[in-house]
Parts: sequence; C-alpha cells; structure tokens
Amino acid sequence: MSTLINRRQKIRYRIRKKIAGSAQKPRLSVFRSNSDIYVQLIDDTNGVTLASASSREKDIVAQKVTKTEKSKLVGAALATKAKALGITTCTFDRGGYLYHGRVKSVADGAREGGLQF
Repeated sequence: MSTLINRRQKIRYRIRKKIAGSAQKPRLSVFRSNSDIYVQLIDDTNGVTLASASSREKDIVAQKVTKTEKSKLVGAALATKAKALGITTCTFDRGGYLYHGRVKSVADGAREGGLQF
C-alpha cells in the first residue's frame, strides 16, 4: 500500500511545481478518502485556507445518494462559499488522483456553482 501512496505523492509534487494559488485565484485542492471527499480553496502566497467543504457536512450527510453524487454536492457547496468571499476563478489541483469519478464530479459541481477554472 505504501507504494501507491509514494506514487501519488510523486504525482502531487509534479503537479504542485506547476500550480500555485493566490488570493485572487486560489488553488482548489482535492483529497479523496475511501468514504469521504474534502476540498479546499488555498492561497499559497500567504499559506491560508480561504474556504473548505467536505462530504461530512450535515446537509450533505443527510442526503442518501452515491459517493459520486455527494462529490458533486461538495463542489457546489464550495462554489457557494467562494461566491460569498467574492472568488470566481481558481486553479484545480486534483491531488495526484486521476481526473475521473469523484474528482471529476467535484470539478463539475464547482463549475455548475459558478467557479471558473
């Protein structure tokens, strides 16, 4: 199992060399566990998280849908929080995961919520 983690870590470093977030255009970072998914809008210049959302929030947990559909709700929830902060654009950091399934549905949910990347 550690070889998979090391592989993903190498991919993450490769992505992070090219992607950095700022206050105007933060980095949308995705972490996917077996059961849940977490997303953050990160300002890398100051090293702070501007907004976050996860599938463990009360309104998302209450809905009995598949993990992929929950991921779309998480993306939409993050987009509404970003809109409240006045953020409209961001860069997408898939976190070493393939852009497929739950990671893709987070991006789709965020786009439908009004974020551009």
